[in-house]
Amino acid sequence: MKPCEFCPQRCKVDRVKKLGFCGAGENLRVALVSLHKWEEPCLVGERGAGTIFFSHCNLRCVYCQNFVISHEGFGAEVSVERLAEIFIEQQERGAANIELVTPTHYADKICLAIDLAKARGLKLPIVWNSNAYETLETLETLRGRVDVFLPDLKYFDDTAAKTFSNAPNYFSVASSAIKKMFELVGSAQIVDGQMIRGVIVRHLVLPNYRRDAIKIIDWLYETFGDDIFISLMNQYMPLYRAKEFKKISRTLTTFEYNSVVEHAVKLGIKNCFVQVGKTADESFIPNFNLNGV
Repeated sequence: MKPCEFCPQRCKVDRVKKLGFCGAGENLRVALVSLHKWEEPCLVGERGAGTIFFSHCNLRCVYCQNFVISHEGFGAEVSVERLAEIFIEQQERGAANIELVTPTHYADKICLAIDLAKARGLKLPIVWNSNAYETLETLETLRGRVDVFLPDLKYFDDTAAKTFSNAPNYFSVASSAIKKMFELVGSAQIVDGQMIRGVIVRHLVLPNYRRDAIKIIDWLYETFGDDIFISLMNQYMPLYRAKEFKKISRTLTTFEYNSVVEHAVKLGIKNCFVQVGKTADESFIPNFNLNGV
């Protein structure tokens, strides 16, 4: 953290003295602790995934549905000790796992909290839910600590990545990171319908970018086959600043999403989640109210 190089932005800021590119300072900030039932079926169990939403983010997505915490930094400071307690509390609530949402910029302290909680009896799988804009060095620190990686692979087109998320060389960085994630945890392992180890790569299909989505699917299947799961999402909404950008200023059409799903089917992909029904609805956005913090 002094200087900070946790993520590929490598802003090299001394976060003890000032905020990094991500907006985070030295201390952990958490906006919500919840049992989340709207994740992929193999992650939710009977009670829900044990989500912990961290404040701030190392991307600047202009359409972020969680902009209140990612851009505006809403949340409360918690200590490493308190985060470990939260992990244990989620286990006691019956959570299927501990799902860390946008955790990269707090990787060092999260690792300490995981170690502390495991020493106190934490048994749940640890899920690392990130935007895949990760360094290999940071991911290596998660070896033996994280069981399931849940990255978004947002773009194949680096121009779109820079325009919409301020993420230079996104695909090169994210694809290398996902390969590293697979190296760390290996092929998917499902026990009683629940993933206890493995990688699920999410892709949110954007309006006017279905061909980009198809290139991402091709790369994932050529690289990993059915050793990973893919999750194709149709829930895009033009939130935050999205209306300022013509290409992404509307919701997805049925044709755009179905053409991407049909491509996955034609490739013969077996391990793929798809969304059905009206998912582009703000009612699915978490209420960031510091519950459980």
